[in-house]
Amino acid sequence: MSGFGDFDFLIGEWTIRNEFLRGRLVGSTEWEVFDATSKVEKVMPDGNGVFGGNLDQMFVPARGFTGMTLRLYNPGTRLWSIYWSDTKSYRLFPPTVGKFENGRGEFFGDDVEGGRPVKVRFDWTAGDNPVWEQAMSADGGESWEKNWVMRFERLR
Repeated sequence: MSGFGDFDFLIGEWTIRNEFLRGRLVGSTEWEVFDATSKVEKVMPDGNGVFGGNLDQMFVPARGFTGMTLRLYNPGTRLWSIYWSDTKSYRLFPPTVGKFENGRGEFFGDDVEGGRPVKVRFDWTAGDNPVWEQAMSADGGESWEKNWVMRFERLR
């Protein structure tokens, strides 16, 4: 059963303080701060008390969009796949894939930013007040630029 509960710390309702880098991979140092809320629930029960993943919706009135994350655990590989979509793009972005070790999760994927291919990294710090960080690399992972931080505070 190891692995299936890695994201249990995130189940519930949250307020989120977002810190968003205004320009990605262009040398920007200007950060925008805005609030959001989210609700995270387990999904895909197997009938034996094990859930195959979780789903969240993030409501961001300050930026005029809703986002959705689907996280799925694969017991064969012991890896999570994290998928994102939002009402700005109306598409499912390529997943980041990874795992937790010692309360910290690292997830990697490929995407496109400003018309060029980039590597994406999600870093999760579990706990009572979890933190999610996103970084991108335009040089194949040699260097990383952090461009989004979300700090969670539990509502319920």
